[in-house]
Amino acid sequence: MNHILNLKCLICGEEYSPDEVEYVCPKHGNEGILNVRYDYELIGQNFSQNQLRQSQDDTIWRYKPLLPVNPAAPVPPLKVGWTPLYETPRLAAGLGLKHVWIKDDGRQPTASFKDRASAVAVVKAQEKGAKIVTTASTGNAAAALSGLSASVRQANVIFVPESAPPAKIAQLLVFGSTVLLVKGTYDDAFELCLEAAAEYGWYNRNTAYNPYMTEGKKTASYEICEQLNWQAPDVIFVSVGDGCIIGGLHKGLKDLLALGWIEQMPRLIGVQAEGSSFMFQAWESGEDVLTKAPIDAQTVADSISAGLPRDRLKAMAAVKETDGAYISVTDEEILAAIPAMARGSGVFGEPAGATAYAGLVKAVDKGLVLASDRIVVLNTGNGLKDIASAMKSVDLVGTQAYRVAPDIDDLRRVMAEEVGKRE
Repeated sequence: MNHILNLKCLICGEEYSPDEVEYVCPKHGNEGILNVRYDYELIGQNFSQNQLRQSQDDTIWRYKPLLPVNPAAPVPPLKVGWTPLYETPRLAAGLGLKHVWIKDDGRQPTASFKDRASAVAVVKAQEKGAKIVTTASTGNAAAALSGLSASVRQANVIFVPESAPPAKIAQLLVFGSTVLLVKGTYDDAFELCLEAAAEYGWYNRNTAYNPYMTEGKKTASYEICEQLNWQAPDVIFVSVGDGCIIGGLHKGLKDLLALGWIEQMPRLIGVQAEGSSFMFQAWESGEDVLTKAPIDAQTVADSISAGLPRDRLKAMAAVKETDGAYISVTDEEILAAIPAMARGSGVFGEPAGATAYAGLVKAVDKGLVLASDRIVVLNTGNGLKDIASAMKSVDLVGTQAYRVAPDIDDLRRVMAEEVGKRE
């Protein structure tokens, strides 16, 4: 992989060859997050936008020359990536905006954005001949690793909080993973997973520990810009928990700028649940994310519940270096955003996915975006991941199902009531 220059520590700047270290900078324990650095001049000589235009590959692997895998490495058969980017004029008009797109990563094989990183994790694990790959997750990264592993018969062990939504746990069990329900938080599951991987020699997929997970997630930026004919948007809204997704988006955009494929860096706006707002708090108060104490994270958006965001260095850089912002939204605002986004676009997001749209609504109120801005909202997960929250969301906005007898007179009664509500 001579297109990779080195792995650089985000804390001390130490540089390592890919064969020298596997996960983190040894000078900082588990906090020594590394950044994968590429030889863009070499890549640019052998890979072009014209090649992409001619490519028949509609997965993340169309960008293989920009990914940290062996060019000849076999990839999982599941179709990961190239999710739709929908223009949503009704949502835009309702907010007084001209251009809003929703990138729907709920359309991935296991119904969440996390398939992007897990696809890379499976390839890297098999490159290393790993017998077992492992991760800790609130549910989506676990399901992604579980499904991608099942597609290639890769044994895996999953750590999730026992409070994870049943639909997500069901995915893990259906795919045949070894599932460990941890009696604690996501942070507890993460620490236990790190210890277990070290003790048993498992390949560790954990974000903000394995530097290659950012590389899988950055592919969403490539797709957004290519789907917009290489005219980068002005602003991208994304929900933030552990921080790896927003860090990945930033990395992908920096790749494209370095290659000269886009002319501007979009502003990245990270949206956090009020009850899990470590990054928002640190950004607002100017705190050092390396020394800031963990918070007690509680939110309906389980996918972005993190007391100590593991990829916080990249997540903060993504906002600061793009002149972006962090926004905090309440659980009620998140729930209200689920039907609002669905009815205005047809995209059904889980709470974490709808959080990004709730952030856009608040950003409009705060004057953080211009009416003329070209805005992309990233939906990170399908609403069927968390039906309990979906039902709370429709209750919140007063939508309910009618019970009707198998009788036309009773139907007339119900329809008259429905017409009355609309008037």
